[in-house]
Amino acid sequence: HVQLVESGGGSVQAGGSLRLSCVVSKFTVRNYCMAWFRRAPGKDREEVAALDSDSSTRYAESTKGRFSISVDAGRNTLYLQMNNLKLEDTAMYSCAVRSGHCWMQRDFNYWGQGTQVTVS
Repeated sequence: HVQLVESGGGSVQAGGSLRLSCVVSKFTVRNYCMAWFRRAPGKDREEVAALDSDSSTRYAESTKGRFSISVDAGRNTLYLQMNNLKLEDTAMYSCAVRSGHCWMQRDFNYWGQGTQVTVS
């Protein structure tokens, strides 16, 4: 079955950088959407960035220009490079994948366990 395992979270000072990784196993579809989500304490989960199989990307307004989503197909790994981190970026970050292009209105059905990012 499909498995997603995140890593790379941790504690960082404001203005610093982190790179999150998500190894995706047994997910072999032609058209897909991969994304990073985060949930901060007391807040709803929000999509941070998404990557389509056609290489298009989208970002939350709060992360544009600071975060970058990418994929290494050879390593089956999704990345989220986070620069110029702010206090409000503190959250549990999770990766998710699903079949179909990102513009399709579908729920993500495969999720990782999450990795904590704390900015101080």
